[in-house]
Amino acid sequence: MTETFGELDHPPRLLMGPGPINVHPRVLRAMSVQLLGQFDPEFTTYMNQTMALYRQVFETQNRWTFLIDGTSRAAIEASLVSVLAPGDEAVILNCGRFGLLLTEIAERCGAKITMVEGPWGSVIAPEAVEDAVRRVRPRLVAAVHGDTSTTMAQPLAEIGAICRQYDALLYVDATATLSGMPLPVDALGADIVTAGLQKCLGGPSGSAPITISDRAAEHIFSRRHVERGLVLGGADGAAGRRIGSNYFDLAMIMDYWSDKRLNHHTEAAAMLFASRECARVALEEGLSARFKRHALAGRAVAVAAGAMGLKVYGDPAHKMTNVTAIHIPEGLDDQRVRGLMRTEFEIEIGSAFGPLTGKVWRIGAMGVNARKHAVLATFAALETVLRREGFGFTPGAGVDAAMAVYDEAAE
Repeated sequence: MTETFGELDHPPRLLMGPGPINVHPRVLRAMSVQLLGQFDPEFTTYMNQTMALYRQVFETQNRWTFLIDGTSRAAIEASLVSVLAPGDEAVILNCGRFGLLLTEIAERCGAKITMVEGPWGSVIAPEAVEDAVRRVRPRLVAAVHGDTSTTMAQPLAEIGAICRQYDALLYVDATATLSGMPLPVDALGADIVTAGLQKCLGGPSGSAPITISDRAAEHIFSRRHVERGLVLGGADGAAGRRIGSNYFDLAMIMDYWSDKRLNHHTEAAAMLFASRECARVALEEGLSARFKRHALAGRAVAVAAGAMGLKVYGDPAHKMTNVTAIHIPEGLDDQRVRGLMRTEFEIEIGSAFGPLTGKVWRIGAMGVNARKHAVLATFAALETVLRREGFGFTPGAGVDAAMAVYDEAAE
């Protein structure tokens, strides 16, 4: 008996967790455009346009600015495996889940890891980074700009200068912050920066923007090998130690995105269309206006939580603007509250990982959801659920406080 299940027909939900978020309608429309062959001149024009758009989003002049087919983690892995050979030294900043992820991936590359660590809810001081870099003289320093597991944003300007001083490459994971918080790649001195669509860019997970400096590209190309099935005349152009992954080999992917169009994979056309439209939406709004909108929404979330007697988690001086962690009050059940938000109001807020499991909720206000109506709807629902669960506060306090933030900004 053949079972085909039903047509997809779930109710629309307001996704106010740490990501993914609701996709911008223009991006959904772009994804429905008919496919083209990957070497069709019209399609390669779209590729070039996407590169030009993301140079503006990353605020960089980097020639090598393009997309990795895969989720944001695909771009992270491509970056680390293409830079780090077995035995290379790497310094990794860690004070959350995603610093640990960078460490795990670098270990799988065979790198020698020096971790500069801080407690969850904090950031790493540049002096600690410089001390480690001076001692081990690493090939790469890796940091997470906005770690959604802790909702902290790592300052980067001084770290970029440190890396240049000691001739180390700086990799930055900006999955959760690109187009939502300032990240001027060239001004920061970052060599490789990667992101994802499903956070502030307002797209679906599955394509990962990346930008690579000339000096990082030079190192990556020093490990370039041409795939055997594409070799002409018996020479594969072998240079240094071959990159340990074929799919994530940035040298080969860069050849594919270059004028050579040296085939590497079949480009994910619908995701390229989505990525292109995400960038167009962001740039049409303007990065400065976009940063202000995300900061305003984040402030409204934090103020609303405080007005309800809820405590915001982490160092307030380094809080991400687009994701806020809130301590779960004693006696409230994390899963039950989030479940009621979903079943009664079709709103999703996030749980947490590791040592924060069951201790904080994470509320994201990103992309199309970094707006007044989304914040107010979320807190109206959260107030109702918490009152029904017996948590005491002045009814309407959270919504009123959020509205006051927006009213003040409008004056």
